Amino acid sequence: MNAIEIIERKRDGRALSAAEIGFFVTGYMTGEIPDYQAAAWLMAIYLQGMDPDEILALTLAMANSGETMAPDDAAATRVDKHSSGGIGDKTTLVVLPLVAACGVPVAKMSGRGLSTFGGTIDKLESIPGLRTDLSRTAFETQLRDHGIVLSGQSIDLAPADGRFYALRDVTATVPSKALIASSIMSKKIAAGAQGIVLDVKYGSGAFMPDRDSARELAEIMVEIGRGAGRRVTALLSDTNQPLGLTVGNALEVREAIETLQGDGPRDLTEHSLAVAGHMLRLAGRTEADDLSDARPRLEDSLSSGAALAVLRKLVELQGGDAGMIDDPEKLPRAPVVQMVPSPAAGYVRRIDALEVGRACLALGAGRMRKGEPIDHAVGVVLARQVGDRVERDEPLFTVHARDRADASAAVEQIGNAFEWSEDSVRPAPPEVLLG
Repeated sequence: MNAIEIIERKRDGRALSAAEIGFFVTGYMTGEIPDYQAAAWLMAIYLQGMDPDEILALTLAMANSGETMAPDDAAATRVDKHSSGGIGDKTTLVVLPLVAACGVPVAKMSGRGLSTFGGTIDKLESIPGLRTDLSRTAFETQLRDHGIVLSGQSIDLAPADGRFYALRDVTATVPSKALIASSIMSKKIAAGAQGIVLDVKYGSGAFMPDRDSARELAEIMVEIGRGAGRRVTALLSDTNQPLGLTVGNALEVREAIETLQGDGPRDLTEHSLAVAGHMLRLAGRTEADDLSDARPRLEDSLSSGAALAVLRKLVELQGGDAGMIDDPEKLPRAPVVQMVPSPAAGYVRRIDALEVGRACLALGAGRMRKGEPIDHAVGVVLARQVGDRVERDEPLFTVHARDRADASAAVEQIGNAFEWSEDSVRPAPPEVLLG
């Protein structure tokens, strides 16, 4: 068994055995298989796909590439959520405090941004001093003692996924359903969550281009969860426009804080309440399948300030400046802020999320190369969303940039992302798949 033969088999569309997949993952971790062979293997998977047995084998190989947490290691009935990636997606920063404030332990391992899709860890690191590289011991202790933990890819939990995750970002293999599914689920399995809510997005601002593709990805992940003995629910959500009004790391943290204060945009608030409700259901904290008893509890955690207090405690526990939760204006700010007025009157028919994401990537909010630093302060704040009415010369969006030249380029690109209509339109409602 050797790496070249395994690459050839997958290149030619043949199924790999669990032993072959395990050999390749182990070899990449030990350094016997170099980046260039791993990149070739990822591209072969991207082009040829994987069958369900291969995907489960890859998921378990990555989950078992380091230490794993048994479901009862640190807290009973803990739950987790994960998004497949979407522009403007800061849901985790809202949902985890909401659920923890309702007494359900939440433990999440998250990733950095891939191409135009910002990662939760990148967003959190907008807060100076905040540690996201927690060891297994620190992860378990914080979960057991405080009921909430949010960590990056640690060196001992699913480390193989961490390495493949970074390599995918620079090899044009991000959109592979097999690689997305195995990446997401390996972290969930390694961290020991018993209930998992998967937020699978589709549209121009997501990895999946349409609802059918998203449904296929969701079904793959639900099947992985069943194979690993976990309870899984998947939600399909339209991300043809950014989620919420902000794209950019510190800007999204600020919007998450505003949402936990009860002042967030309607789409982000509603989406977060839906995800959090299903997490309570999987944890056995609801009495009705329609989640009617979950929503009042979650809304109370918003109105009472309990969820915001949990976010503040999380930041404090992980060494961050918790004062930024009390005063989000202290978060990093870009030196150039340019408001753009609407060039027309009418209803917003479309906001191309991908173009918005690309503009923010060019501003420095994302990475062009593996390991590249990002600018936490830059991004865009939308003043209107799809379906909203806007009059000519009213604010349409605001660009936050490092210099005037960057701002001008972003203004043009984001302006081109808008389309208009004489009639109001609505994004598609979410669809729920119960595992």
